[in-house]
Amino acid sequence: MNNNKVKVGVANKEGQLGFVFSRGGLREGSGRKSIGVTKKISLTLTEDMWGEIENHCTEHKLSRSEAIRNIIESFYTK
Repeated sequence: MNNNKVKVGVANKEGQLGFVFSRGGLREGSGRKSIGVTKKISLTLTEDMWGEIENHCTEHKLSRSEAIRNIIESFYTK
């Protein structure tokens, strides 16, 4: 039986919750480093286009976000 106790803790950043385990915990500066500002969007594409993106992601081992970010960055850096 695993007796790890889990508590929900409040991070130093407003509005964020985190899990606090019996060891370690929320630490300033821990975790994945930000590459920019996250904004949630909704994008409508055809099934075929979503299929192309999914295939590209699988072939190149990318997330959808990474693939779409690469497309946008390559468009605006020309």
